[in-house]
Order: sequence, then C-alpha cells, then structure tokens
Amino acid sequence: MVQLKTLFKLSPALAIKYFTKKNNKLTWDWYEIWQDAHKKTFTVAKVVQEKILNDIRESLDKALQEGKTFRDFSKELKPTLQKRGWWGEQIIVDSKGNAEKVQLGSMYRLKTIYRVNMQTSYMTGRYATQMDNVDNRPYWEYVAVMDSSTRPEHAMLNGLVYRYDDPFWKSFYPPNGWNCRCRVNALSDYKLKKKKLTVYDSNGHLSEEMRLVSKKSGEYKPVTVYTDPLTGKRIAPDVGWSYNPASGLNDD
Repeated sequence: MVQLKTLFKLSPALAIKYFTKKNNKLTWDWYEIWQDAHKKTFTVAKVVQEKILNDIRESLDKALQEGKTFRDFSKELKPTLQKRGWWGEQIIVDSKGNAEKVQLGSMYRLKTIYRVNMQTSYMTGRYATQMDNVDNRPYWEYVAVMDSSTRPEHAMLNGLVYRYDDPFWKSFYPPNGWNCRCRVNALSDYKLKKKKLTVYDSNGHLSEEMRLVSKKSGEYKPVTVYTDPLTGKRIAPDVGWSYNPASGLNDD
C-alpha cells in the first residue's frame, strides 16, 4: 500500500505547485471554508493572526520541499507556536464578546494539519499525473489501506473501479476525510482484465443528503452519497469532503 511516507519518495513538484497556489485566509471554525473553496485557500481553524498562519504554512511548504516527516515538522514548528502563544487550551473572547474555551496548538492538531495538507497536496499531484495518462490508463480503482484504522465507509469503497471521467470521482477522489489514507490506482485495459475487475457506472447511484456540520451552530450542509448497487449501503465522505480537491490544480 502507498502510505504517506512512501509518497515522500516521489517527485513533489506537482504537490508543491498545488500548495503554493493557495491564498491564506483566517478562520475560526473549519467549516467557514467549504469544500471546493479549499482548492484555492489555506486556512487553519482558530488561527486569527496572519503571522501564525504564515508560520504554519512556511513549515508545511518546507516539509513538502524537503520531504520532512511529521516528527521533523512538529519539532521545528511547536516551539514557534508556543512562543506566539498559540498552544494548549485557552479561553478566547470573540469579536461579539463571547468567551469560549478552545483548543489551539497541540501535537494532535499538528498531526492533523500535517497529514491533511500533505495528503491533499500529494493526491492532487497524483491526480494530475493520472489525468495526463488517461489514454493508456482510463480505469481508476479506489484503494483503501484496509487496516484497523480504516473507516468502514472507505473500506466498502475499496476495489471499486470507475472510468476517470465518471462523476463518482468528483466527490470521492481521495482524501475523503480527516487523515484519510486512501488513494486511486490507474489501470490499463490489460491490467483491468488481468485483475478481473468490473468497471461500474455511478449513474443513478449518487445523491445528496443533508448532514450536521456543527453541533454548536446546528448547521446542516449537503454531502454526496454513493449507494452501492450490490448491497444498497449508503456511503459518504466526511462532512465537508464531498469534492475533488485534486481538480483544482490547474484552476486559474
């Protein structure tokens, strides 16, 4: 299986291109930037100072450029964030005068920030490479890691094959959630037959469903749902991930 550490061995040029094209935006809650907007936006929830957002972005950019592991990334960034005061649980008063206890920097948050941005950037580069080769490998297979940490919904998608231009990939090209490790394997006609795989058509099997975004706000947003034609089970990406982050690589 291709893990994140394996992706570091690949040329990062396309991943770097994707990441560097993003514009910074300060946000309080993660869902303030919704789905497709993430293609052109770099943000970290609860970061409301440009200098802190730049610190995190520069560390991620360096990690992409140099293939740094999370251990190296966090070792360098943690002291900077602590010095800035963006660390641990704190009571913050917002612009409306409301006090809220929030989690700022932590090792868990750094790991999420690192994995989400690295995985999204590398999968975007992978998508661009696969699109350049669709004449030879037009069939795309969804591949989940299939271990104890794999989401059941992602495990159910493992092994499904669609053509590269099937609408399925508009919502289900990985990553499909926080810390998602899934990927797509491009197949030639020869490989498809050798592996005895079936090519599906998502027509009639994709729909939208309203799901809760935040318990605090009570807000609901639409997510794309895939109904498995064999089992009838309904599968969806995590809320906020029903889009293809990779397709933004060449957007102007």
